[in-house]
This record gives sequence, C-alpha cells and structure tokens, in this order.
Amino acid sequence: MRLLGEIVRLQVQTTSLKVGTPPRRRYDPAGIHSVAALSLTADGVRGWTEDGQPLDDVHNLTHSASKNRGGTNGISIGFDAHYDAMRARFGEHVANGIAGENILVALADKSALYSEHDFLGGITIEAAHGQTIRLEQVIVAAPCAEFTRFALRFPDDARPDRTVTEALQFLDDGMRGFYAAYHGPETRITLGAKVWLP
Repeated sequence: MRLLGEIVRLQVQTTSLKVGTPPRRRYDPAGIHSVAALSLTADGVRGWTEDGQPLDDVHNLTHSASKNRGGTNGISIGFDAHYDAMRARFGEHVANGIAGENILVALADKSALYSEHDFLGGITIEAAHGQTIRLEQVIVAAPCAEFTRFALRFPDDARPDRTVTEALQFLDDGMRGFYAAYHGPETRITLGAKVWLP
C-alpha cells in the first residue's frame, strides 16, 4: 500500500448547503459542523461531538431529510492540496472543508492532485485501534452551480456566464472532492488516522 496522507478534519452537513429557490438558490456553508469522530456505516456517516453528541449527516439514509442517492454519496472525502489549488484560483474564502466533505486528508505529497482514475482500487483508512476500513466505488463529487458561484463570489441573481462554466470545469474530475461507499460494520474514525492507496 502507498500512504495517501492523514485525516486532519472530520465534519458533517446537518442540513442542505444549497438554500433558497431558483433563480436565487445559493450555497450556504452554515450547515457544516466539525466533529471529533465519525461513524461509518453502509447508510452513510454520523458525526460525534467532543462531548459525545451524535450529528447525522444529511447524506445518511436515516436522516429525516436525506439527500442520499442510493448509497453512492453517503461518504465524501477531500484533500488539502485540492483546496490549495482552489484557493489559488478563487481566493482565501475557499477554506479547507468549505465544500462540505466528511473527511479531509492532508496529503503526503503536497503537489498531488487526484482524479477518479487514481481510486479504482478504493481507499483504505487505518483507524487508531488498528482496524482497516475500506472505502469503495470512489466517484467524483461533481460540483454544483451554487458552490461554483460561491467560489467565484458570483452574484446570486446574475445570469451564469462563461466564467461559471469554466469554473465548473475546473472543479470537476475530483477537484471539489469524491464520494465513496462503505460496506462493512459500523466503525468509528478519528483525527490522525492514516489513509492509504491499495
């Protein structure tokens, strides 16, 4: 296996990050909550606060307003080097974690930018207690127009133009992050866990 990096942030989305109605629908990161630990299940993720309170992610099948698409988007993962590239293009407001992924990995190779092809063999997480957790079916988390406009600081009520189209293309192919599936028993991960490519 090859070391991909280390988990430096865990978080959940307790509500949808796309708010309002068209044509004034916009991206609002207020629903993102940093957590101390994350439980992975086949239904998605649940966050745990420092004092042990659970926070269900809106992409968990059991969430009352679930946005789960048949198990293909229950877990999301992003990388610090991708954020570096996004900040270089859009600005400092694109802070680590602002795209809403559950797991943020600080890459061992700070110059690496990954695409879906790199994860055909899945991703392995080495939990603190020595257990290995396998994430499979890794696919691109395609960027939405609302996040793209947020990154661009594009006016919510302005008609999209070529700038938005080019930014969507830049954010695609994994730049914004990836979705993954987990098929094992419920298990918990914490900050500092190592992440590997098989």
